Amino acid sequence: MCIGNINKNLPNVGRFFYASLQNAHNQLEQANIILSPKKQKMKVAVVGATGLVGSKMLQVLEERNFPVSELIPVASEKSVGKQVMFKGKPYAVVGMEAGIAAKPAVALFSAGGSTSLEWAPKFAAAGIKVIDNSSAWRMDPTKKLVVPEVNAAVLTKDDFIIANPNCSTIQMVVALQPLHKAFTIKRIVVSTYQSVTGTGKKAVDQLMNERKGVQGEMAYKYPIDLNVIPQIDVFLENGYTKEEMKMVNETKKIMQDDNIRVTATTVRIPVIGGHSESVNIEFEKEFEIPNIIDLLNNAPGVVVQQDDAAQLYPMPLWAHEKDEVFVGRIRRDETQPKTLNMWVVSDNLRKGAATNAVQIAEYLMANHLL
Repeated sequence: MCIGNINKNLPNVGRFFYASLQNAHNQLEQANIILSPKKQKMKVAVVGATGLVGSKMLQVLEERNFPVSELIPVASEKSVGKQVMFKGKPYAVVGMEAGIAAKPAVALFSAGGSTSLEWAPKFAAAGIKVIDNSSAWRMDPTKKLVVPEVNAAVLTKDDFIIANPNCSTIQMVVALQPLHKAFTIKRIVVSTYQSVTGTGKKAVDQLMNERKGVQGEMAYKYPIDLNVIPQIDVFLENGYTKEEMKMVNETKKIMQDDNIRVTATTVRIPVIGGHSESVNIEFEKEFEIPNIIDLLNNAPGVVVQQDDAAQLYPMPLWAHEKDEVFVGRIRRDETQPKTLNMWVVSDNLRKGAATNAVQIAEYLMANHLL
């Protein structure tokens, strides 16, 4: 069901939703000081242009009218010569060496960790700014891990490889940053409900095949349709998965506060797109719920959907193809003081990956860091 149909069935909810969305748009407009580029033109490479996230990067670059003078789609040798579409025009995919030789100003990478480890330094050595969506550089102490609404100010002209955080971390910290600034977060308990697009096309194919009763290649050890898999990425020695520890470590790095304690449980669910999170936050300072809602309403990139009477709350259905982070079910944890519960939803291919990378590029342009 599209949002338009939802609005016809629930007009009050629809008006609330669009008013909230417009508020977020206005906040992003106010944040243009740091998020929007000047209108100079530049060469842009998208590395991994034929993949799920790479394709979404092309879409987001077009939708946000990023000033591309020349697009250089880059992929593995097996994809060289294929075509991708950008602004109604076909572009031939080139290999890595040709991508470097084209001398783009910036390269958006979404080609996997091993590819990034090999090729990002080569692009950077050629004077090309790399914004990398893999996990390769996120916890490297010499590299910045950036969510523009939270910590873009850490970027300098000397940063040639910039890490894009994990999708589940991005949406959480966008919602938490204004609350941390006001009340100081002590501890976060987060459980995620992550869609299959976080794994890739193979996982989407598995889900759709299972729904059709068709045997096919498995992205997961177990069926995902009509199931929930409490494992994302490999298990580590401490019993947590790599995805869970990404959320722990990345949150501290992005929010620049090692005192924040984070514990996470990450779960895969049979939803095609959009990650959801149940977040429990303990603060140093006391708060009131209206103040929390007001802070979130005025935070760049956040849409508050909170109306219990109308049964309005964030869902992947409504976050689909949106760049904002949606927050609802905001309520006090009645079991201990200074603690809040909330529900956070975002499109993992957009804000959780492609949009965040493009926003970093926009910040670099707007602040003359390219």
